[in-house]
Amino acid sequence: MLTIDIEDLGFDSGAHLLVKHALGKIPEGSQILVKGSSAEWAGQLRAWCRMTGHSFAVADEGMLVTKSAGNASAIFSGRSDPGSPDAVLDRPPACLGLAARGAQVEAGSPEFDFRLKEKIEVWSENAADLYAQSVAAQWDPGKSIDWNIAFDLPDEIEDAVSQVMTYLIENENAALVVPARFLGTLHPHFREVQAVLAMQIADEARHIEVFTTRLRMKGREPALSSAGGQASLKTLLDESDFSVAGFLLSVLGEGTFVSLLHFLHEHAPDPVTRQIAKLAARDEARHVAFGMGHLLARLESEPEFRHRLAIAVGERHDVLSTTSGLNTEVFDALILLAAGSLEPAAIASGFAKVQELMRDMHAGRYARLLRLGFGPEEAGRLASLHTRNFM
Repeated sequence: MLTIDIEDLGFDSGAHLLVKHALGKIPEGSQILVKGSSAEWAGQLRAWCRMTGHSFAVADEGMLVTKSAGNASAIFSGRSDPGSPDAVLDRPPACLGLAARGAQVEAGSPEFDFRLKEKIEVWSENAADLYAQSVAAQWDPGKSIDWNIAFDLPDEIEDAVSQVMTYLIENENAALVVPARFLGTLHPHFREVQAVLAMQIADEARHIEVFTTRLRMKGREPALSSAGGQASLKTLLDESDFSVAGFLLSVLGEGTFVSLLHFLHEHAPDPVTRQIAKLAARDEARHVAFGMGHLLARLESEPEFRHRLAIAVGERHDVLSTTSGLNTEVFDALILLAAGSLEPAAIASGFAKVQELMRDMHAGRYARLLRLGFGPEEAGRLASLHTRNFM
């Protein structure tokens, strides 16, 4: 039998720690012998045993304490999964609340009403890897971009850059707000998904910062934000389902945006814009990867959800059917950036390059839809229905 001597240490001075650790070394139902010399230590031990659920008895040399088999259930509601403390549950109970996954939660803890509490609603097997990649790939705008490099552009080209940056900012505002809306409703039990969403929000905040800084580099103010563009982005914010919102924003919208950023990197008229587009494209590619990972996981368990995604694309298209779609000023600005000048031959070349961009965007959407299990005909139809505003 394990014997501990708390000597003259009272329970009002930490003696319970010695008893507690001793009990932790023995199986339930076993006993330890406790000795002490401080005043009233035996009475204090009895009170502590009553509070914690252990039984006790007087012995010749001290006090016998029996580790109670029912103690854990008296104090704790139990681990999320006794067999695997860090297991991800399909539906974590409300009493787990903000506790660390796998923690013992004291009975009587309040229940938390997190709307996103089903694993199938949010989970992606690649979330932990994408979070690690995101942490490793974080970049500092002040260090990763050479803001001091000298360049001068013709006024019409600089105006085109300002218009495109204005457009990028409003789209990134949407890409920040959408995951932020869901983050606060996500059960912390799904901490990997929580971490990925938090990093996405940080990415978008950084993109907004650098797009704004580039816009103002040459003294320009933000240009036109069109009603059609705002209406298109509002449909993303109005979507209440996490999976559907991720499908529309990340798989279709941000996937298309990656093509746009690659286009800007290739045809940027200055080195700063080129650097910004390259760095932002890397971040957006991770966002697309998470959206795809989540939807692949959900569709594997719930293949009929594919029909819900198709309906969402059609509904969004119908809502936006009367809007102007892509801001014509943005379209013209992209042509001018690809052209590099107002010479007729250059404009013709720039127009052709933007048309090629549109085909590349469509091909990317089509490929991702195929990967999600849509048939070739339906994938082509849905890719064509995607908003003309790109995002």
